[in-house]
Amino acid sequence: MKCRQLMTPGPSTCTPQATVQAAALIMSEEDVGIVPVVDADTHRLLGVVTDRDLCLDVVAAGKHPELMRLFSILHEDPVTCHLDDDIEVCLTRMKEHQIRRIPIVNDCGVCVGIIAQKDVALQLPESEQVSSLLREVSKPAGRPAQTCE
Repeated sequence: MKCRQLMTPGPSTCTPQATVQAAALIMSEEDVGIVPVVDADTHRLLGVVTDRDLCLDVVAAGKHPELMRLFSILHEDPVTCHLDDDIEVCLTRMKEHQIRRIPIVNDCGVCVGIIAQKDVALQLPESEQVSSLLREVSKPAGRPAQTCE
């Protein structure tokens, strides 16, 4: 199976100048946890912003999402796969980098899809592959629990 067969096509994107709030609205409206950030002219993938980034880099830091621009929290040069990569390549990269979502790019570097953990779980028949992926990307960080009051 190729990445093009498993990916969710046509993800909504933002440019680096968009506000963090704009990315959060996309995540909320489309029930996704990642927004590809693209060049305004070429639409080439520049990076990604995740729901975790919004929580840790904006909310926890007490910053204002309506004023912050995505370039300030952008993960540049994200791990990607190509449309015609075998799904095994995608699964290996997700495991190695402990990521739950991976952008799929075309020959021009344009993000044309996303493969998320849920795509793997729902569409791949090989239960051992799914179990292995879930184990690897879900490894704990090893930090002690905290209580907030």
